[in-house]
Amino acid sequence: MKPALITATLLAALLASPAFADDDLPKMRAIAEAMKLISLEDATAKALAAKPGTVIEADLERRFMGKEYDYEFELIDNEGQEWDLHINAHDGSVRSMRRDWFD
Repeated sequence: MKPALITATLLAALLASPAFADDDLPKMRAIAEAMKLISLEDATAKALAAKPGTVIEADLERRFMGKEYDYEFELIDNEGQEWDLHINAHDGSVRSMRRDWFD
């Protein structure tokens, strides 16, 4: 069983309003509302507070074999390093933060 994955590409600079593909944002908002998750905007703020930089991609994904959701962010920090952050979509806590060593 594969986790549900909904991808939205963010095109905005740091602290700007994020832009999304037209069909992905409504799906993400519908899931967040139905599951009583924090908003994508709140999750983005949590991610940027944990690791300042520019968000380049965001996903809403269901954890394997569970009902829990995470927002997954890819961002580039102020030194040009890429990072992956997982934000708990229920309470906004940072579940993981790791540097992407392969890019």
